[in-house]
Amino acid sequence: MLIEQYDLEVFTPPCEPGAERYAARARLKVDISEVLPYLNATLRGAVYLPDAHALTWKKGGHNIAFHAYEIATSNVEDREGAESELQGLIDLVNRTWERRAEIQPDTRTRQRPSSMALYKLLPQTNCKQCGEPTCYTFALKLAASQRKLADCPPLFEPQYAEKLAALQELVIDAPAIGP
Repeated sequence: MLIEQYDLEVFTPPCEPGAERYAARARLKVDISEVLPYLNATLRGAVYLPDAHALTWKKGGHNIAFHAYEIATSNVEDREGAESELQGLIDLVNRTWERRAEIQPDTRTRQRPSSMALYKLLPQTNCKQCGEPTCYTFALKLAASQRKLADCPPLFEPQYAEKLAALQELVIDAPAIGP
């Protein structure tokens, strides 16, 4: 196990006093820099910055950052959710570290696709079947990992097969975080 001890802090971000969203930070007792290339290989959509010993990832509208001695998450609905998500992230790091012999580390820095790049690959029907008013709104949420490709039924029609394949290369339906 890589992370055995840490100090947990849950707070309302100072830029949003009175907000009903929370952030959480685990200050680690151990340097996790060595696991970051393995996380980069397994967390599709992660952005790894090797020189900064940092990896960022978006999951369900939450911004997540892994640093040498810290893991942080933001935009969580409540204190308990923030604590649970952070525990899930620590478990993810520990599981990844335990499986490192099975994973080819990836030190590349990739860019997240822009919402416009995603929009250009959507059906652009504005059908609202996804629950969003427009395909561009859906693309914005897709880029922020707040929506999944499966939320767009028209994408799975035969005439959009090429666009779906291209989107599947770009978009990450990331694994759930938490216990």
